[in-house]
Amino acid sequence: MANAVALHDYQGRRVRLTEERRQHILEHPEMAGEFDRIAETLAQPELVVATTVDKSVHVYHRCYEATPVTSKFLQVAVKLLAEDAFVLTAFYSSRPKKGILVWRA
Repeated sequence: MANAVALHDYQGRRVRLTEERRQHILEHPEMAGEFDRIAETLAQPELVVATTVDKSVHVYHRCYEATPVTSKFLQVAVKLLAEDAFVLTAFYSSRPKKGILVWRA
């Protein structure tokens, strides 16, 4: 798909990051320059939870001691469909997202 970067998660699943979603993520100024960490969080998460509102949305977590906003969890929300997976958003947070445990390192 044009204007999309292909990333891979910890299960080897292809996850698209579209230019539109990249621009959305950059609305959070602290996310500038953090796209390598998004790829790392997908590939090597410490925790993955399914949201209670939409179980097809999984939030990948990885804690980083040094970020533009101190020690935080990077959270990457991914919509998982039968034939597709794509990043919805990514941001730093002080605590993990509550949800249904899918995977823990």
